[in-house]
This record gives sequence, C-alpha cells and structure tokens, in this order.
Amino acid sequence: MVTGGAPLISSYAAMMRYIGVDGCCSGWFWVGLSDRSDWRTGICKSAKALGAVAAASRVTLIDVPIGLRDAGCEERLCDKVARRALGPRASSVFPAPARATLAAEDYTQAKGINREVLGRGLSLQSWAITPKIREIDDLLRSPGGLRNLVREVHPEVCFWGLNGKRPMAHNKKKRAGREERVERMTKILPETSSIIACVARIYHRRDVAWDDILDALVAAITAKLGAGRLQTLPAKPATDAFGLPMEMVFTELS
Repeated sequence: MVTGGAPLISSYAAMMRYIGVDGCCSGWFWVGLSDRSDWRTGICKSAKALGAVAAASRVTLIDVPIGLRDAGCEERLCDKVARRALGPRASSVFPAPARATLAAEDYTQAKGINREVLGRGLSLQSWAITPKIREIDDLLRSPGGLRNLVREVHPEVCFWGLNGKRPMAHNKKKRAGREERVERMTKILPETSSIIACVARIYHRRDVAWDDILDALVAAITAKLGAGRLQTLPAKPATDAFGLPMEMVFTELS
C-alpha cells in the first residue's frame, strides 16, 4: 500500500472518503483521497477485498459496467449517451454484455449467449473485461449495502465532465493524451503529479499500467469534487432486474 500527502489521519475510514478504482492485471487498483490533501493507493486482489475498502468510503467510483441487461435488444442507454457525448473518444465505451454472458467459459460461448439474450454479438474488448464485471456484479448483488456506495464511471466521461463537457483532444495511450489528462487533473488536485510519480515508482507496469493510474485517479477526483452532487448519464437512469442502476456518474466543471 502506498501513502502520501500530509500526515495520515488516525481514522482509516476518514482517510478513505473518496475512492477511484480501475481493474488492473493484478486485481483492482485504487486511489483514495481524504477531505484534506492526504491520499493513499493500493491493489486489492479480489472484489471482496475491494469491498472492504469501499465500505469505509463515502463513495467509491469504479470503471466497470454495473447495471446489466437480462433481455431485449436495446443497448444500455448510458453507453449510447456516453458515446454521443465523447465524440472522438466514443470508441472507448465498449458495449456491456448481458448478465447471462458472465457465466460463459470461452469467447465463442459468450458471443452465442449475448446474441441469444440481447440480439447481438460481443466484442473482444467486452469479453476481456467480463471476469471483472462478474466480480463486481456478484459483490453488489450480495448482502452488505455496498450498492449504495459503489457506482459506475467511465474515465473518459469523467474527463469530459471535468473539461467543461468537452472530450479530451488526444487518445490517452499517446503521450499528448496522457499529458493533457495529467494537466486537467493537476488544475483540480495539485498532488496529481506526485501521486502518479509515486505509484509509477512503486508498482511494476505489469501490475499497474499507466492507464490504470490515470483512470483510478480521475475517478477519485470525480468522487471528491462531486461529493453529494454527482450527475449521471443519462439524467434519469434505468435499473436492471436486480435494482442496480445503469448509469455513468460524473461531475461538471466549467
């Protein structure tokens, strides 16, 4: 676990007020921000461990689809609205799989299930994150009250909101894209560069990639900045068969 900022607050729960999470090769990478300038990061090997971290927070924002369809040909409205908002970054929003697809043993089976349930196939990108989706779906459908604390974000939607509802100009995998995102976050959270440098030094890239760092950090910033006033795409989200909202949350800066 990496810590930083001012001397740590004695209460762990108070420290972890606002958490941003992104799936990484070694599990779940998270960044926690306090009401002051303290911060902490870590890797949870399982969703259960992540749940313990989230339970101590005021809000935890995670980059993974949460509300899933069980039938019908309509794609989640939040995915469609996000693509329209993101324009040149629209391709970063992968179609969410049907919940039944989470039980598939391979890609071929997953495509078949998704086509049978939703009337369309499944992209390789969506299949690649299916294990992560399954972990969080299981976590939020189990008893424990976490569904009120853990909400879905998409990093590019977060940046869009923090950039006056304008999409980032460059792909985040390019140097220019990384720099513009760091610059945008630094204007809001001066510790941004210190956090990124510390995490990059501590963790191997095979465990936490650059994308993971940026995505978890912008989610944490969104959680803190938007505390109590987070907005959603769409404005009035539908819920799935288990009552989980099909939404992407963000906060807006002009």
